[in-house]
Amino acid sequence: MNKLVIVEDDKRLAKLIASFFERSGFIVNSFTYGAEAINFCKNYTPDIIILDLDLPDIGGIDVCSQLRQFYAGRILILTASGDDLDQIDGFETGADDFVSKPVEPQVLLARIKALLKRDKDIKTTSDSKALKFGKLIINKNSRTVILGQETISLTSHEFDLLNLFAENAGITLSRDNLYHSLRGFGYDGIDRAIDIKISRLRKKLNDDANNPTKIKTIWGKGYLFVPTAWGQ
Repeated sequence: MNKLVIVEDDKRLAKLIASFFERSGFIVNSFTYGAEAINFCKNYTPDIIILDLDLPDIGGIDVCSQLRQFYAGRILILTASGDDLDQIDGFETGADDFVSKPVEPQVLLARIKALLKRDKDIKTTSDSKALKFGKLIINKNSRTVILGQETISLTSHEFDLLNLFAENAGITLSRDNLYHSLRGFGYDGIDRAIDIKISRLRKKLNDDANNPTKIKTIWGKGYLFVPTAWGQ
């Protein structure tokens, strides 16, 4: 059974979501306050966290940032805010998906299943061999990344994205390819989540944001992971 943590100060909504997911086979723990959820997750590792942005004690973005210091699982932000900056901040601090209220429970379940399926597929297909490109080593079993002598700290979604690029090294992947592989549905022409995550990934891998040479933008087509760009 998948373990779900809900962080939502609207008790009626939290109860509705919890009830629906329990009937769908999830083990659910709900919290009104961000600090409570952070402390709980230090000793309990859920498969996924549904996190509201507007909490009574700590803002959801700060909660996400603090969780990412020790939690590598999935975080889905659920909020009534329509501000694009909130969405950008959420992805920048390590959120895996962003859903606006109001949302039907069935739609929320579908988004969560898509995130969890990606984890399951990775665990099923991973093998003992690491992917190596010069100084870059990607270990699919331990889900670790080493560049030179440095271990690179990546969120779960960032690792999935890098691993997908590496498995398709030298092949241009369109946004639609990336969305289908990572999120289970196609690109809607508006969502900037993948662009934000690629920008964040480039920064962590020391790829020049103004002139990237490791994960290149192929205008009008998508993105290209360059296997020869990682040094010797």
